Amino acid sequence: MTQPDLTSLFDKLNLQVKSFQEGFEVLSQSKKLEELAKHFSHILRGNLLTLNVNIFYKKDIDSEWCELYLYKKKSKEFLNQVEIGELPRIIYLQDAFIKIAISLPLIDKSYFALLIGGKVDNSEFSELDKLTLQIFLQLLGNGYIAFLNQKKVKELLFSLNHRILQLNSLIDTGIEISSLEKSDSLLDLALERSVMLTNASAGSISIYEGDQLLKTVNFPTALDQNYVINSQHKLQTKFEFMGRLYVFTVLEKESRDGIVDFDDTDEILLSAFARQLNSAIENEHLHKEALENETNKKEISLAAEIQQKIIPSILPEIKGYEVAGINIPSKEVGGDYYDCIKLNDGRYALVIADVAGKGVPAALLVSTLNASLNAYLNSQIQLDELAARMNKVIYKASPSNKFITFFIAVLSPESGELDIINAGHNPSLILKNDKRLYRVEAGGVALGMFDMNLPYAGEKLIFNKGDKLLLYTDGIPEAMNSAEEEYSDEKLEEFYLLNSDCAASEFLDKLVAEVRKHTADTPQSDDITALLLIRK
Repeated sequence: MTQPDLTSLFDKLNLQVKSFQEGFEVLSQSKKLEELAKHFSHILRGNLLTLNVNIFYKKDIDSEWCELYLYKKKSKEFLNQVEIGELPRIIYLQDAFIKIAISLPLIDKSYFALLIGGKVDNSEFSELDKLTLQIFLQLLGNGYIAFLNQKKVKELLFSLNHRILQLNSLIDTGIEISSLEKSDSLLDLALERSVMLTNASAGSISIYEGDQLLKTVNFPTALDQNYVINSQHKLQTKFEFMGRLYVFTVLEKESRDGIVDFDDTDEILLSAFARQLNSAIENEHLHKEALENETNKKEISLAAEIQQKIIPSILPEIKGYEVAGINIPSKEVGGDYYDCIKLNDGRYALVIADVAGKGVPAALLVSTLNASLNAYLNSQIQLDELAARMNKVIYKASPSNKFITFFIAVLSPESGELDIINAGHNPSLILKNDKRLYRVEAGGVALGMFDMNLPYAGEKLIFNKGDKLLLYTDGIPEAMNSAEEEYSDEKLEEFYLLNSDCAASEFLDKLVAEVRKHTADTPQSDDITALLLIRK
C-alpha cells in the first residue's frame, strides 16, 4: 500500500474513532430503546453511507421481534435471514434491497436485529466498511449497557424516593396513632396506612384470645375473610399483648405488571406498623389504668374521709376518768377502729376492732360495724346478745375471707363496773393500781367468721381508782423491723408497766414512738390503734 493510501486510511479511521466517541455520548443519553435505535441508525448511516437501516428487538430468544426503528416496512420480510447465536452474526446477502442481516446478543439475554440496505452510491461494502460495522456493533452493545444502567439508576432513585415517602408516612402514622385514644381508631388507621404503603390491595387485623377469634378489622370493610385465608399473595406479622394475639395481614401487592410478591422492605414496613400499633395499644391500656387509678384514688380519698368521721377526733369526757385514743393507718384507709360512745343511760362503751385485710374493703366493713354498733348499743340488750347479732350482720356483709376481731367494755362510771366481751381480739390489758397486770380474754370467735350461733361469754370486772385499761390492735405487738423481729406482746407489757405513771395521751404518744424506734426505717405494715382508759 502506497504512502497516500495509508494516509487516507489513517484519516478515515481517525474520523471513525471520533464518530465512535461522539456516538457513545449520544447513545448513552437515550431514555428509551426506540430513541437508542434511532440515534444508532443515524450514526450507522453516516459512517456506512447507507439510508436503509432498520433495527428490531426481542427481550429473549422465544419472543417475537418488535420494531424499534423502521426505515422501510419491507425490511421486516427479511427477519428470517437473521441467525441468532451466542455471538454476533453478520450475514451479507445478495438481495438488491437488504444487503446485511445482523443479530447482536445483549448482556441481558435479549437481542438486536439489524437489516441494512445498500450504499447510496451502489458500491459494495469494503473491508473498511465491514470493520467499521463490527466496531459500531460494539458501540451499540455498549450503548445498550449504558441504557440499562441509566434505567437501573432511575429505578433506584424511584425506589429510594418511594422508601423515603414510606418512611415519612411511617413516622407520621406513628405520631397520629400515638394521639388516638380508641382501639378501633388505632386498628383502622394502622391497617389503612400499611395497605397503602405496601401497595397492597387489601388488609386485615384479626384478634385472638386463645383459639377464639374476638374481632376482625378489614380494609376495605367488605373484605371476605375466606379471601384472606386462601390468598396466595399475602404478608403477615403478629404480636401479643395482655394475652391477646394480633395477626396483621396485607394481601395482593399491586404493580405495573400486575400482582407481585411482597419484598423485604414491605416486611420491614409491616413489622414497623405492628410495633407502632403494639405500642399504641399498650399506651392506651396504660392511659386507661392511669384514669382508673385516678378514680380509685378519689374513691379511696372519699373512703378515708368517711373513715375519719367514724373514728372520733375528740373523745367524751368521763368524770373521774381519763381516756385517749390513737389510730395510724398503714394505708390511706385502714381496717382498725376505736371509739368511746356515751350511752343514753350514762354508761360508756369503749370499743376497738380490727378487720382482716386493709384498704377500701376493710374500711367498708368498719363502716358496717360502726353503724350496727350504734344501732344496738342503746337498745338495752346484753353484750352477749349484741355480739351475736353483730356477728350475723358482719357475716352477711362480708366475703368468706373477711372478719372482724372486736373488743367492747361498757363502763358504769359511778361503780367502776366493766361489762366486757372479747370477740377474737387481742387480750386487753388491765393494769391494777398495785402494778398487777390482768389480761382480758373472755368472749368468742371473731365477728363474721361463722354463722353457727356460737355463744359469746362475757366478763364483769370492777375498775378501781388508779386502774388502767389498754385496748390495742395487733399492729403494735406485730410491728417488725428489718430483721423481721416483732415488737412482741412481752415488750408491750413491759413498756406498759414502766410507763404506768403517764397521762393517757402521753402514754400513747410514747408507745407509738417506742414502736417506731423498734421498726426504724422499715415501712409500717399494719394499722396502729390503741385506746387507754385511766380511773383517776
